[in-house]
Amino acid sequence: MDDGKPTGPEAKWWSRPPAGRATPQEPEVPPARSGEVTAQWPPVADEASVVPRERPQPLHEPDEYSTPPYGGPGPWAPAPPVQLPTPAHGTPLPPPYVGYPPPAPPQPHQQTQHQQPQPSQWVQYDPWSTAAPAPGQQPLTHHGEPRRTKRRRAGVAGTVLLAFAGCVLGGAVGAYIERNGGFTSVELPQTDRESGGRAPDSVAGIAASALPSVVTLHVSGSDEQGTGTGFVLDRQGHILTNNHVVQPAGSSGEISVTFSGGQTAKAELVGKDSGYDLAVVKVTGVSGLKPLPLGNSDNVRVGDPVVAIGAPFDLSNTVTSGIISAKERPITAGGESGDGSDVSYVDALQTDAPINPGNSGGPLVDTQARVIGINSAIRAADSGAGPDGGQSGSIGLGFAIPINQGKRVAEELINTGKATHPVIGVSLDMEYAGDGARVGTKAADGGPAVTSGGPGAKAGIEAGDVITEVDGRRVHSGEELIVKIRAHRPGDRLELTLLRGGRERTLVVVLGSADGT
Repeated sequence: MDDGKPTGPEAKWWSRPPAGRATPQEPEVPPARSGEVTAQWPPVADEASVVPRERPQPLHEPDEYSTPPYGGPGPWAPAPPVQLPTPAHGTPLPPPYVGYPPPAPPQPHQQTQHQQPQPSQWVQYDPWSTAAPAPGQQPLTHHGEPRRTKRRRAGVAGTVLLAFAGCVLGGAVGAYIERNGGFTSVELPQTDRESGGRAPDSVAGIAASALPSVVTLHVSGSDEQGTGTGFVLDRQGHILTNNHVVQPAGSSGEISVTFSGGQTAKAELVGKDSGYDLAVVKVTGVSGLKPLPLGNSDNVRVGDPVVAIGAPFDLSNTVTSGIISAKERPITAGGESGDGSDVSYVDALQTDAPINPGNSGGPLVDTQARVIGINSAIRAADSGAGPDGGQSGSIGLGFAIPINQGKRVAEELINTGKATHPVIGVSLDMEYAGDGARVGTKAADGGPAVTSGGPGAKAGIEAGDVITEVDGRRVHSGEELIVKIRAHRPGDRLELTLLRGGRERTLVVVLGSADGT
């Protein structure tokens, strides 16, 4: 139906109010007939009689700066815009939203008045939008054009690649240097060669002085062979060593001497004595011999430093050092024959200087490179005391024959081929288990225990007496008494303390002499 009244969207503003309500400014409209439009325009008056309606006033003063979140003034001020994350440097703003703020609703009777929408200073934007900004709009920032951003990203990628390559190259170079020691040869700092020597009383100084006089002996016989040590006594070629070192040669064996400089020579046996475990051999045709000076064993004190030189286990020119651990240590060595003819009795110097098999016969010297003892035996952990102590190594218990005793025996062997032993002319009960040395009731051959007319008989010793001291030094067994007696020379006077019938007596005896074996 076309009755001259507008229809469509414009009629929505004047739709009929709900039933029961009437608008004072509007006349009541009769109910519509079938087929008529329910919405109608109000009565049209003359344009001159139409009074323009005043716009409602805003609730606040206009904001001359249009500061958000208020927007433009008026009751239709929009809600504050949503605060989104600030886009990255160089991101362009989205196109402006032309409907913000929204236009005012049309007023009645003013359809002919059209106003151009004012451009808004505040627009909504999407930081993730890729659309270009509208004309006249500036991006969030003037820095960072897209093309320059690509170059910067390419530069960052190149920097990362260079850093990675540097790491790989550095690791490879480090591994090469670790495995091969660098790209060039390494020269380590070192002290210059010294031309000076050592102090004469140092171990090095002592060794340098004594080594030229020490020799290594290699002995071979029909049944056995061995190695030992000796030292030069004089320029005639006499060399002192142990009896058990030359024992394997027997009467037909060979003895070879090697000097510290490597020169070798054959040697012949001059004399030996099993009771003292000493022997002398001689070399001929050797020049430039350097005798080793002899000291005095009576001057030795416990704790004095000493140096031992020898060929342990055939390692020639071996030098060890230590101290004097004890003096007058009675020891017995040998006894392999079973009849006691090869037993040696030594009033020894004890030392902790390492001595091993092969050191036998070598010198034990003081700080002035003077001989104070002849290394003879060691105490082994498994085999006990004996010549060289078997094949066991040193445990710090070495024993040397005092040089005073060795000098006397050596002189006798060189001069006569035999050594003499001091004796008191009595037979001892070697099975006595008490303290001291008891005189037996009879000799081994069945004769009297006290030799008639001997030194003991002259001093008043009787069978059954128990000797407890020699020159004020306590003795605890028959072996110790023999050791103390043989530590002296024939003709020496000794004071003996003994027990007889429970009473203690003191006697003086002059030592006699007997040939050794």
